[in-house]
Amino acid sequence: MPPRNLTIIFFAAILSLVCYHKAERNRYATGVAEAMELVSEYYVEDVDSRTLFENAMTGMVSGLDQYSAYIGPDSLAQMNASLDQEFGGVGVEVEKKEPDQPLLVLSPLVGTPAYRAGIQAGDRVLAVDGERMIGMHLNDAVKLMRGKPGSEIVLTIDRDGHEDPFDVKIIREVITVDSVLGDTRRPDGSWDFHLEENPRIAYLRLTTFGQHTVDEVAKVLESTDERHGYEAIIIDLRGNAGGLLDAAVGMCDLFIDQGRIVSTNGRHGRLRSSYDATVEMAVPKDLPMVVLVNNFSASASEIVAACLQDHKRAIVVGERTWGKGTVQNILDLEGGHSALKLTTATYWRPSGKNIHRSKDATDEEAWGVRPNEGYVVAIPEEMLESVYLKRRDRDRYQAPDAEAEDGNAGEAEGETVDDPQLRRAINYLSGRLKDKDAATKTALRRACERLQLRIKA
Repeated sequence: MPPRNLTIIFFAAILSLVCYHKAERNRYATGVAEAMELVSEYYVEDVDSRTLFENAMTGMVSGLDQYSAYIGPDSLAQMNASLDQEFGGVGVEVEKKEPDQPLLVLSPLVGTPAYRAGIQAGDRVLAVDGERMIGMHLNDAVKLMRGKPGSEIVLTIDRDGHEDPFDVKIIREVITVDSVLGDTRRPDGSWDFHLEENPRIAYLRLTTFGQHTVDEVAKVLESTDERHGYEAIIIDLRGNAGGLLDAAVGMCDLFIDQGRIVSTNGRHGRLRSSYDATVEMAVPKDLPMVVLVNNFSASASEIVAACLQDHKRAIVVGERTWGKGTVQNILDLEGGHSALKLTTATYWRPSGKNIHRSKDATDEEAWGVRPNEGYVVAIPEEMLESVYLKRRDRDRYQAPDAEAEDGNAGEAEGETVDDPQLRRAINYLSGRLKDKDAATKTALRRACERLQLRIKA
């Protein structure tokens, strides 16, 4: 039997195993195998059997809902790296808006191989191991830079102030990625979570909900005393598409001490699981909080925003969220080399209201998380790029010697981001802190008056 036919039979067997619970599906799996063999035999061009298998899997799952999907080996590795918050690589944040542009280094991660090798923010990567970046998609470029820890990579760098491009050899290591970012960077490259214009306020940006997110947030909030800690908190979930359900639950549990966090319903609306708060909290219960969201805040972000809003633990500022109230389970295929991401449940906020936006939902229906009344703040489309670029510039890390070489390196640092949503959050919390200061002064004055009366008596 030709090797090609053996491959088709092998993949058909996998399909059969996935669907073996129902004999009816086994019959359909046989049909899929027959179709693959016919395409392989008669299609006008040669088609790789792997491609046929992945196309069949993608087509089967794509008809279920917009969030169920087949995840191939490469995509599965990237997804796991994002959730695990670690991967084999060099340790740089990069950007590539257009395929005909080089790979732009936004910032080297402090302590990583790229940082030790002298890679700087603003460097342009022209080639990776000799493969040109021009014409390559960002995801493909990132895939080239990642690899097995201990392996060598050569980056061809174009840097302002250097007449010619030059090569930098780097040994890949396990890179740990922070999911919680601050407002500015300290001289050593670590994040400063004190809001620059008002250090009494903590500013935490969550890029995802990964394995270490809850521990990262808890570590930031360890110091909340009056002298050295934070007296108010901003949690920025804008653009955060979600992540792990357990991370969202753990995040909420840091800020409430009782009550429902979220519940999930399975097939036919049956209660599948529920999550409630525990007693311990990371910060005092009366510490004022704001959660920033926009129309790209989804899934786990919506769980956190809804929970803290329903418990009146924080006000929500910004725009209505995406409306993704479904839970996806990752089911292994091919011994864990690929997977099915299947929607297995819907989740519901503590108030019992729906979060998921159905395909035909109207704006008047209950879905997503709306900002608190009076705190809807939209960013005009023409301002979006400006807000993004200013924040990106503030996020860049420049080593002290690099700042000396580049006279403009420090200009972005300290520059206030013209961000209407963040400004609204700051104004709200600043007002709360002023009220707190006034109340403290009044209490002190009254205490002094009582003390004077006692002395006179």
